[in-house]
Amino acid sequence: MEQDMKVIEGKIEAILFTMGEAVEREQIAKALEIDTDTIVKIIHNMMDKYDSADRGVRIIEIENGFQMCTKADYYDTLVKVVNVPKKHMLTDVLLETLSIVAYKQPITRQEIEAIRGVSCVHAVNKLVEYHLIEEVGRLEAVGRPILFGTTEDFLRSFGVQSTDELPLITPDKIEDFKQQALEEAQLTFAPVKD
Repeated sequence: MEQDMKVIEGKIEAILFTMGEAVEREQIAKALEIDTDTIVKIIHNMMDKYDSADRGVRIIEIENGFQMCTKADYYDTLVKVVNVPKKHMLTDVLLETLSIVAYKQPITRQEIEAIRGVSCVHAVNKLVEYHLIEEVGRLEAVGRPILFGTTEDFLRSFGVQSTDELPLITPDKIEDFKQQALEEAQLTFAPVKD
């Protein structure tokens, strides 16, 4: 007996609304007793409906799951009603550390420090506190150092479904970055004339 499409969509909305975080497509399919491919098609259709309508919510896809969230267009209205937590400011140090984790994950703190050339204890702790990175395991080495990786909050914050969507850094870009760093270093350490 085939379920009515509106009933299926209603059940999906209920699941996504109630969970408040990304729900894996397989979990949704199992709960509704429908194959995963069909569930994905239904949710993509729902996403199109939400995007085209003047609704305050939308469905986003994150890795192998879906999440219901508010549209950014209505943020100004929301802050008037809800006590919104302080928005975290990402300094250059935090952004640099986060970039290293995003592109090199899983990665240890020591490996991040080797790339940055300075201690990153504070930066790593702040990024964990902001839920942008998390412990993803331990390295099979002496001392079993913690491995870090990005979180779903990271994906949401940067508007990507997975880290595969991050911009590619080509060798030309790396050379540009090195040149900019050298120029900045010369400006910073230029001798003062009397």
